[in-house]
Amino acid sequence: MPELNARQISQLPPLAAIRVFEAVARHLSFTKAAGELGMTQAAASYQIKLLEERVGAPLFLRRPKQIVLTEAGQRLAPAVSEAFALLSGAYAAARSGADGVLCVSTLLTFASNWLARHLGSFQVAHPSLAVRLDTSNRVVDFTREDIDIAIRSGGGTWPGVEVHKLFNADFTPVLSPQLAASIGGVKEPADLLRLPILDPGDPWWRDWFIAAGLPVEELARRPGSSMGAQAYEANAAIAGQGVAIVTKALFSAELADGRLIQPFDLVGDDGHAYWLVYPQARRNVPKIRAFRDWILAEIAGR
Repeated sequence: MPELNARQISQLPPLAAIRVFEAVARHLSFTKAAGELGMTQAAASYQIKLLEERVGAPLFLRRPKQIVLTEAGQRLAPAVSEAFALLSGAYAAARSGADGVLCVSTLLTFASNWLARHLGSFQVAHPSLAVRLDTSNRVVDFTREDIDIAIRSGGGTWPGVEVHKLFNADFTPVLSPQLAASIGGVKEPADLLRLPILDPGDPWWRDWFIAAGLPVEELARRPGSSMGAQAYEANAAIAGQGVAIVTKALFSAELADGRLIQPFDLVGDDGHAYWLVYPQARRNVPKIRAFRDWILAEIAGR
């Protein structure tokens, strides 16, 4: 394939004008070409005028109720169509790899305790689509990072993205049945004061203590260790290391099989939730639509 040098590239007319020419030549109609490209007929005519000035010859003959290609236009049209076909093929080839991988940014606990336990059904339904998880607590920048879709926790107000609520990020204390038995059972909230509290600096603990009528000053007296993720704290709780405060929906399996117990019905809620988010401009990308539809259906059926 011949290579272009910088001088040859600089002599090419604007791509917008070439695109309009290809459409007008294909339809032999300014009206149809303009409609296809989402522009006015006057704008399409202006682009053709620019191209004719660069070529140095008219490309169309305007006749009553029709237009036809001139000799120069007839020479140019097949080459332009072939060039666009080559460009389209190259773009499709470049996108084929990207279209086969879905990059999901997600919180660590959501990834380990919900997504990993359900993702198999998505892979069965979409065997040609590989899922790559990026686990992080940070808010990713879709314009700068190779991320297709994200799961975030918060209030659900982020500019430039579509948001779908998955479930509330509510919170309640959990612990192992063995730790509860070590003090004769946890029957009332005050019993928690007799046990180690995991991550006592977590704002969730303060909110829950206030709702339960417990003295929040007690939290400040506890060692201020923090594990940084609900999954780690829940594992510590299962091992009998203390009481964790978690979102119940993320630990349904551990609660169901008795590794953890929820001693009280009282659940805190600070207005936050887990959200599926993706750029508004990419809402119709097939792989994003597929994942969105799947996860919303999974959540609805849980």
